[in-house]
Amino acid sequence: MMDPILLGLSGLAVLIALIALRMPIAYAMILVGVVGTTLLNGPAILLAQLKTLGYGQFSIYDLSVVPMFILMGALATKTGLSRDLFRGANAWLGWMRGGTAMASIAACAGFGAVCGSSLATASTMGKVALPELRRYGYSPALATGSLAAGGVLGILIPPSVVLVVYAIIVEANVVTMFMAALIPGLLAVVMFLLTIAIYVRLVPGAGPAGGAESRADFLKATRGLIPVLVVFGIVIGGIYAGLYTPTPAAAIGVFVVLVFGLARGQLDREAIRASVLETAGTTAMIYLILLGAELLKIFMSRAGVPQAAADWALASGLSPMAILLILLLALILLGCLMDSLSMILLVLPFFWPVIVAMNGGDYQLADGAGYGMSTEDLKIWFGILALVVVELGLITPPVGMNVFVISSLARDVPMTTTFRGVSPFFAAELVRVAILILFPSLTLGLPLLLGG
Repeated sequence: MMDPILLGLSGLAVLIALIALRMPIAYAMILVGVVGTTLLNGPAILLAQLKTLGYGQFSIYDLSVVPMFILMGALATKTGLSRDLFRGANAWLGWMRGGTAMASIAACAGFGAVCGSSLATASTMGKVALPELRRYGYSPALATGSLAAGGVLGILIPPSVVLVVYAIIVEANVVTMFMAALIPGLLAVVMFLLTIAIYVRLVPGAGPAGGAESRADFLKATRGLIPVLVVFGIVIGGIYAGLYTPTPAAAIGVFVVLVFGLARGQLDREAIRASVLETAGTTAMIYLILLGAELLKIFMSRAGVPQAAADWALASGLSPMAILLILLLALILLGCLMDSLSMILLVLPFFWPVIVAMNGGDYQLADGAGYGMSTEDLKIWFGILALVVVELGLITPPVGMNVFVISSLARDVPMTTTFRGVSPFFAAELVRVAILILFPSLTLGLPLLLGG
């Protein structure tokens, strides 16, 4: 019989090959998990696991928030909130040099607060903002680069589906994760705005100022921001205030967006039907990936691969911070090749035991060991760092997925131009990662303050 560790590593190699051959990642993980467990322990063990695995995975109450947030984002897209967000942000920022690009960033952040998906944020806001950026004469690099970068805000600014899934996997509190994500998310917005301000001064003419709007137009555009502010305030504000947990908050958010859409005449029966079908398809895909990840996790755990990775890290002689940086770099590279949720589900069973081991190897550690924090705080800090670098992978050449989304909307702009335009934002993201590593309180402070 093959050595379990060798069998596990072989399974990983097969998994990567299947993904490279464009097999859907859920099917690839299911195939490797089923075949690997069968080869390792025989079919009886696998069948015993399968009896309760599906119900055990999908009956988790916190997971019910996923379809609700997806539905909220689908309805928001069809309600026209993205267009109103951009117009409102442009009314406030468009008069400055680079202001329309700044408005795109702000609108992406706002839409991410009701959508929770980076690719959907990039696609939706790209359709709205790109024509305006062209009309004002923005350089192709800045126009497409700012939209590709703005799209990454959807994954971190709460509510975020990926953040929910991460919390479930590591058994962290979803509300606490939402609290922890807010300041790093706002930090990204501020740094992107500063990046544009610096860019348009170093490259004159890249982002000309727009004309000032009349008072009436300014007030009309500003009123368009109210729906998103109301939704964000009710959903996230209610969660932070402890009025309700994420699942009822998401249900309330769906109801509020639905009311806005119906009141404005933007939603009809066909639009609602399309939103529900889109939600069902996306939710089914996520649940199937979750099932595949659990089957893969069972195989790898029985093969001893996660523990072997933790033992290697401990024996390497590298410091905990060096190991953390290696893992974050790996996440950036993997982020070029697959979507954020798939990547988190794929790598977390291997990376999390390593991080715990470098922190001292015990879930009940006293503060001060390893990374200088308890394991509960480590779950939060590492989770936010992981999501930030996953964001970074979405704009990393040569296969940044957000860049491909924007390039599909701006077919006349070479992809090399978009990558050149996104490079200043990439640098800003690296600075943000460094700041969050050096100052964990930016991540842990708000949950401590609000008692999350």
